[in-house]
Amino acid sequence: MKKQISKWLSILLPIVLGIYLMVYKYNSFTEAQITEMKGYFKNANYIYILISLIFAFFGFASRAYRWKYSLDYLGYKTKFHNNLMSICVCYFMNLTIPRSGEISRAVFIKKYENVPFDKAFGTIVAERIVDMVIFLVFVLIAFISQFEILKNYLFQKIPLQQLVILGIVGFLLFIVFIMVWLYSNLKIITKLKKKLEGLMEGLTSIFRMEKKWFYLFHSLFIWLCYFFMFYVTVFALKETSSISVSIAIIGFVIGSLAVGFTNSGFGVFPLLIAEIFLLYGISDTAGTAFGWLVWISQTVLTVFLGTLSFLLFPILNRIK
Repeated sequence: MKKQISKWLSILLPIVLGIYLMVYKYNSFTEAQITEMKGYFKNANYIYILISLIFAFFGFASRAYRWKYSLDYLGYKTKFHNNLMSICVCYFMNLTIPRSGEISRAVFIKKYENVPFDKAFGTIVAERIVDMVIFLVFVLIAFISQFEILKNYLFQKIPLQQLVILGIVGFLLFIVFIMVWLYSNLKIITKLKKKLEGLMEGLTSIFRMEKKWFYLFHSLFIWLCYFFMFYVTVFALKETSSISVSIAIIGFVIGSLAVGFTNSGFGVFPLLIAEIFLLYGISDTAGTAFGWLVWISQTVLTVFLGTLSFLLFPILNRIK
């Protein structure tokens, strides 16, 4: 019963939050601003939206190809189209329940390529670790390139005294966590340590595989595709077309966090993008319109490819 409640809460709470933020943002606009927003959607250059979708698809395809290297290393020769469709289903499922896509991806590759679930899931976890490292590089670049602006923004939102208190509390909690991690015999800590060992084993296996440099190349290529998917869209609106690469990187980082911690950024993504772009002189309406253009186009692509993959799986694999 508790698991069912937790499952439904994980689905409903992000959706409710997204709807609330959408209503809140809509009510904060005047009639003139709403009319202005409609103009942005009407006059947007959708050629750039199409180009951004092409970059997104290249990212999907590269992720599918990268997966072959880790599965080959484990001794499983999989078909590229099954890898790709599993990944498309993964993204589609993540629109509903956060992180449910990873499980679906392992389930489908087990069904159609006979790869054991635990081994397939292990390769997916290893991928996530590599992706996290690359994403942290983007975060670092964004932080360094926009340090002054971000610092001033943070000080405006949170007084210096509170930041100092939060820093001290955070440091003390970190020390407590380290002490508990090193010396505690609690079951939950023991389980976490075993999971961490498994994650590290999966990560180190990447460096033992024969084609590790191709694997790492695709890892970088995937994230470059995702970034350019975001960056190309700035040219769809005249008001955002002057945004520099460094500003686009911080928008990309914030948008990725919104997608990662909610149901693919529903309602949250456009709001956060608009908030960031305000720091650089982009109007709230233009920033919000841009956020929705990116989010809607990527969601439509995800739904289309996910649905198509569901339909093509049994046809291409001739499962009766």
